[in-house]
Amino acid sequence: MMKPDLYAHKYYINREFSWLEFNRRVLDEACDPSNPLLERVKFLAICYGNLDEFHMIRLPGLIIQSHSGHTTAEPDNIEGIALTEAVSERVSKLMNDYEECWNELKEELAKERVRVKRIGDLTTEQKKWTSDYFATAVYPLLTPLALDISHPFPFISSNAVNIAVKMKKGGASLYARVKVPTQIFPRFIELPSQDGMEFILLDDIIKDNISDLFPGMDIVGAYIFRVTRNADVKVTIDEACDLLSAVEMSIGGRDTLHPASMMVESEMPKEMCDMFGRNLKLLPGQIYSFKELPLSDLWQIANLNIPKLKEKSFVPFTPAELSDDADMFEALKKKDRILFHPYESFNTIVRFIQNSATDPHVKSIKMSLYRIGKDPAIINALKKARERGKNVSVLMELRAKFDETNNIQWARELEAMGVHVVYGPVDLKVHAKMLQVVRMEGNTLVRYTHLSSGNYNISTAKQYGDISFLTANKEIGDDVGELFNALTGYFGPRKYKRLIVAPTTLKDGLIKKIEREIEHSRNGRPSGIKIKANGLVEADVIATMYKASMAGVKIDLNIRGLCCLRPGVKGVSENIRVTSIVDRFLEHSRIYYFENGGDPEMLTGSADMMPRNMAARVEILFPVLDKAMMQQIKENILEIHLADNVKAKQLTSDGVYVRMKKTDGPLRSQDWFVKNRGKWHA
Repeated sequence: MMKPDLYAHKYYINREFSWLEFNRRVLDEACDPSNPLLERVKFLAICYGNLDEFHMIRLPGLIIQSHSGHTTAEPDNIEGIALTEAVSERVSKLMNDYEECWNELKEELAKERVRVKRIGDLTTEQKKWTSDYFATAVYPLLTPLALDISHPFPFISSNAVNIAVKMKKGGASLYARVKVPTQIFPRFIELPSQDGMEFILLDDIIKDNISDLFPGMDIVGAYIFRVTRNADVKVTIDEACDLLSAVEMSIGGRDTLHPASMMVESEMPKEMCDMFGRNLKLLPGQIYSFKELPLSDLWQIANLNIPKLKEKSFVPFTPAELSDDADMFEALKKKDRILFHPYESFNTIVRFIQNSATDPHVKSIKMSLYRIGKDPAIINALKKARERGKNVSVLMELRAKFDETNNIQWARELEAMGVHVVYGPVDLKVHAKMLQVVRMEGNTLVRYTHLSSGNYNISTAKQYGDISFLTANKEIGDDVGELFNALTGYFGPRKYKRLIVAPTTLKDGLIKKIEREIEHSRNGRPSGIKIKANGLVEADVIATMYKASMAGVKIDLNIRGLCCLRPGVKGVSENIRVTSIVDRFLEHSRIYYFENGGDPEMLTGSADMMPRNMAARVEILFPVLDKAMMQQIKENILEIHLADNVKAKQLTSDGVYVRMKKTDGPLRSQDWFVKNRGKWHA
């Protein structure tokens, strides 16, 4: 019998379709009545935000490919116009479903005395209030722009909310555009109310008073629209500038790149849609219509302080040996430690950095920063360390998408304090999460190392499921020190005893471990693979997993987002199961477990099985060396995720996700982690 070609296109799910399926799973949570109401609004806000990113990052590339005839080497082989049209059709369906969900949520919110009103729903007092609000607060900030042959077509910035106005004067049709000042005002304006909380969209207030901007004109209609532009900026570096300046210049032009799509209010007349599409050089498939455009501004509603409409809060667990009063250095010398956020407090890591900054025995701190957020606690600790005379080095990744401006600001503040700030290799993003503290103990320098799947971001650490690892292990410490030296010096192949590092050894290292399971299976030894990650796209890794499945290796995958592998294909992937969890917290941890013939091995770290992680980023996976700790992570973290049958969905061979069957009673993994937080320390 002929062996199947494991790279055949039919064995791979299209990357864009997989992304849209992920956002479908997020939308399912917004539609799920078992979720608290404001959590449902949160999921819908995430849907809109995800869609924005898809339009800004993925869609422009598809459009360029379809126009040029040039395609990338995606393993599914759908390309060109056919792919663009299929994506557009699926996006339209998602957007219509978003709108239906939002209408349902508005009805449910109204039952809880949280109302989003239209102009026609306002009381007489509220109508007067909106007119006064427009006249005194909004009107002075508006700039109507005429659209005719004597006025150039105005620049329309990315993601701004706009109003297109159609007017008549002397029988002639006239057009104008007004930008809604959402950079100054919230999108949802709270109304005076005697009964609960009531809101109206800022755009509705402006539309209702639009005639004030065009005296003497007969207003035919006013319609909301929004343009999304390509945000996938390319950083160009020459001998005349450094990386920071190059990134700053590149992101400065992000909002002016070519339009990728336009969303319009469905009542906008066709000739107006055509006029905007023509001037923006958009094809009909790039224009989408809505009855209304709430978009990602729904965060304003989701963040309302109504505890009964949200998930119950909990106090994160802190192991006694890492508590406020404990000597963390002594604790780490005794054994390695893990923390599973947000079920365990990220403040432990912040405190470790702060203690290191003031400890007189600490001589140096090295740290890589990818997404930091706005909370200054870690930055302030690094500044304090420098003030205390410690050697502080920070590798700041300036190209973390949509965080560039924030990272540039922090980089400049640290440099002003005398911190040694570097930006890593020009052609590679540094995505690895590393912290190393060097401490003088007697006559010996001891390295204390923190590695993680998540960012040093205090805010997202409360919302992302991530694994932190703290160790005084010399081999891991030496490896991380070597990697820091490579990144601050000249990056290239280095010898590491314990770390697997991208782009030099990660891909080959994972493939070899999968192939090792194949050999174990063929020789009758225990074999099996269990992996939790965010994405699986890399074709060579997928093909090797197919080979392992065909050799009888059982593979259990929990992949949050993109997955191009087709499970359950007869003769190819029958031994592979793929699930995905979308729940209260963003699943973000990576765990790679290999049965290894009865001598199990586990890796965790920052890396997913994506081409970018393996070839275009500096990533690390590190081993869990303590066997007892490995067993705890396997039993009380990894396998709990894999057993989820409430929020998990299973991927079928046709690329669709279906709900899990509850054969052994319901298990919602995130609820289990909340109730059993800290159990993995047993």
